Amino acid sequence: MSGKKRRFHKAGKFLTVWLAIGLLMPTSGHVLYAEGSTKTAANGQTTTASEPDLTVAQTGIAYSQYLKQYSAMPRPNREIVLEAGEPGVVEGTDFKKLENYEGQSGTSLYTGETGKAEWTFQVDEEGLYNISALYFPVEGKSSAIERSLLIDGATPFEQAKYLQFDRVWGNEKDAVEQDNQGNDLRPRQVEHPEWREGLLKDSDGYEVEPFLFYFTKGQHTLTLVSTREPMVISQIKLYQEDSPLPYEKVLEQAKANGMTETSGQSIVIDAEKAIAKSSPTLYPQSERSSSAVTPYSASKVRINTIGGYNWRLPGQWIEWEFEVTEDGLYNLSFKTQQNFVRGIYSTRKLTIDGKVPFEEVKEVAFKYKSGYRLDKLGGDEPYLFPLMKGKHVLRMEATLGEFAPLIDDVKTSLLNLNSMYRKILMITGSTPDEVRDYRLEMQIPDLLTTFETEKERLQTTAKKLVELSGQTGDQDALLKTMVQQLDEMIKKPETIPRRLTAYKTNTGGLGTWLQQAREMPLEFDSIYITSTDKKPPTKGMSFFSKLKHEAGTFLYSFFIDYSQIGNVSENSEDAKSITVWIGSGRDQANTIKAMIDESFTPKTGISVNLKLVNMGTLLPATLAGKGPDVAMQIGNDLPVNYAMRNAAADLTQFPDFQETIKAFRDSAMVPYTYRDGVYALPETQTFNMLFYRKDVLQELGLSVPQTWDDVANLLAVLNKNHMDLGLPVVAQAPNQWTNLQPNSMLATLLFQNGGQFYKNDGEASDLDSKIGIEAFKQWTEYYTDYKLEREYDFANRFRTGQMPIGVADYTVYNQLVVFAPEIRGLWGFAPVPGTLQADGSIRRDVPAGGSGTLMLEQAKDKESSWEFMKWWTSEEAQTLFGREMEGLMGAAARYPTANINALDSLPWPTEDYNNLKAQFEWVRGVPEVPGGYFTGRHLFNAFYKTVVGQKEARETLMDYIQYINDEIRNKREEFNITP
Repeated sequence: MSGKKRRFHKAGKFLTVWLAIGLLMPTSGHVLYAEGSTKTAANGQTTTASEPDLTVAQTGIAYSQYLKQYSAMPRPNREIVLEAGEPGVVEGTDFKKLENYEGQSGTSLYTGETGKAEWTFQVDEEGLYNISALYFPVEGKSSAIERSLLIDGATPFEQAKYLQFDRVWGNEKDAVEQDNQGNDLRPRQVEHPEWREGLLKDSDGYEVEPFLFYFTKGQHTLTLVSTREPMVISQIKLYQEDSPLPYEKVLEQAKANGMTETSGQSIVIDAEKAIAKSSPTLYPQSERSSSAVTPYSASKVRINTIGGYNWRLPGQWIEWEFEVTEDGLYNLSFKTQQNFVRGIYSTRKLTIDGKVPFEEVKEVAFKYKSGYRLDKLGGDEPYLFPLMKGKHVLRMEATLGEFAPLIDDVKTSLLNLNSMYRKILMITGSTPDEVRDYRLEMQIPDLLTTFETEKERLQTTAKKLVELSGQTGDQDALLKTMVQQLDEMIKKPETIPRRLTAYKTNTGGLGTWLQQAREMPLEFDSIYITSTDKKPPTKGMSFFSKLKHEAGTFLYSFFIDYSQIGNVSENSEDAKSITVWIGSGRDQANTIKAMIDESFTPKTGISVNLKLVNMGTLLPATLAGKGPDVAMQIGNDLPVNYAMRNAAADLTQFPDFQETIKAFRDSAMVPYTYRDGVYALPETQTFNMLFYRKDVLQELGLSVPQTWDDVANLLAVLNKNHMDLGLPVVAQAPNQWTNLQPNSMLATLLFQNGGQFYKNDGEASDLDSKIGIEAFKQWTEYYTDYKLEREYDFANRFRTGQMPIGVADYTVYNQLVVFAPEIRGLWGFAPVPGTLQADGSIRRDVPAGGSGTLMLEQAKDKESSWEFMKWWTSEEAQTLFGREMEGLMGAAARYPTANINALDSLPWPTEDYNNLKAQFEWVRGVPEVPGGYFTGRHLFNAFYKTVVGQKEARETLMDYIQYINDEIRNKREEFNITP
């Protein structure tokens, strides 16, 4: 055992005893804090680690508190315009002045993804002001633009750190195109940038009204800090946003101006023909479950609606253009479907030509109903909208409306209840003694007060929810359950420990409730602007229409092959036609097929039959000679296993192979390399990062660990406070057909100490080396000495703070952004802890996972197949696919491409992407060898025999390495592989 490992082992044993003694001592309720972060290198010199920023986002006040402080302040009827092209101070290199940019006269300022610009101005009258910016969304990485606002060098309130400026999206082509099967193709979304005035408002939607900012009389500075995406700014304006008048007053004014009700006018807008959207996710869709939509077909795919589940988040908007032929008063109706959420209605803010026509349409409610219906604004007494002759732009924007303050209250309650959970956890642990009285109400003085406050808040919220929606349902049931539990805990505080599991479950449910309550989906089919004497059509909405539709779709299901995607080559014997299989979802397949038809086939003349199949059929299909030419999105273990059976094509035979693989890191090619050949090209590449809760670590006085020795020190504090550290889950494969890869934590420790999985070109396992045995012992000691969890739900525990730090795949970042909006700004991720080297440097090696694209040896046209593989893994195709996926499904679908340049082009926040790139430099590939599938399987067995069976680590590992080596030897003999 090396000196460093021996010290780690002894330290772990000592720590276990020390913690046991500590737990026997009387509990004082105080938190144990860590020492400073100074580290001693192997050469005896003291070094200070470079640590991620632990600045906590929620240290400032919320906007509601800020506004309450200044609610009595006046709102001066003044306008202050700042010429953005002349900032007083600029920090950063990615700024430049532009003259008369895109038709905007004067000087504008280009602001990049990093840096900040500051303007100085004079306020003549104290009070509250709205702020807007006239901006142009220049080309970036296709995501929304984000900025932070500082006033006089400080953030006025928390939400000002996350200001969002929308890009403008539209269909690439005006007309909907069709494939050669007669099905409509989803229009590709492209940017249609234009100058827009962006009001500073809450990007999360909890505040419906635009932000108000307080300024004293005198000189002030206003600073915009770039956090994501570039944009050009022409002006910044401080002013008062007008409030819409009530309907009766607007109608009275219109009639006074000579407006009368029109006659015989009927304007129909097909909703899928929107001219602009705030997000590429708001693409036109195909509705095939109803005959009420237009255009309609029971057998073919028709683009006929827009919105749906994609149009659910506050701030998302869609615009339509229409033209009226005469001045007058019109009715406005919508054919919509809102069968997504019960007990709460979807709300939209209506504007015409940028203004809300009157107060009543500031929040238009679309209640739940199964199927499509006609909604005429105003109901039994329809509203009359005054419209002048000419073109107009109608916008519908998703908003939380009256539900906004209620949802914000639940968010506040959730944060406070989670904070209490962590405090209780620090005293009782996650499995408290049910017969012990911990006297929690005495050790946590504000416990019962907080419970009482949140009980009343949730009780009031549940009551208001029922009043607004007019019914009880799932939305208020969970709140009532939480209220009941809090009431019982207040009355009988001695029962809190045994209620802790239910308490955690209910707070987790509140988090899910919070996420879902913000989502207000709505699908549009048609918009009707009509005279009062005209009725919107109701074709296809009758019972008999629905019956005919169901019968038709059932009949056509016997004749249509739904596995075919897009254009299908009519001549399968064509030398320029290949068959490609994909095993992911239909959205991914449709996107790839659209890309093929738009860019690959026109450039190369090669037709591609793309089929959506279960990839479990690839092996039997290949054996039967019925397999594809190319298989996409396959696991890292398949190419070499196919190659040793002569079923995969060797890609090194192509003359431009070496040039092609320059697009990837060397680590991405390792799993696909077998002997002297390479049998796949990488599509995705994933690896681990260290996720941490800024607020919890700050509460505990901890810093982000840089080495595994730091992790040992951190574990002492976490264990004392009954919190966990998450290491990669040690779990069995989901089914018997899935190959179990070696645990990524073991691979990390092995690689960081200079070890490897196999020796002599895959002839035998190298885990029986000194480094391999020490890595295995260190890995298992985390579970024997520190009692870490082997299987757990990281996202949930991270969300509550029970597991405030953990090593997980970097794609968990996307999940947390969507899954846990209430902790936005309270967490970060950094490179994984490393192993200190003799020279004082730190090795941070991590193993890679991912997927690839395989060419089958039986491919009829290998040249055409190779052309497709090169195109698909190219920077252009991978970037486009990544942005399309994020456009279709949101941030949760951010694509982990293996193409180096394509990854640079995806819309990561700058700070987070810098951390990702830093870790990427340390990524190592795990080789695949004949019989290598035994490695992960028997490492799993050895782990459980050591940790659960309490056997000695070295002896256990050596026993199982014999099985691994026997299988490797057998497979090498089976395939006649000689050294």
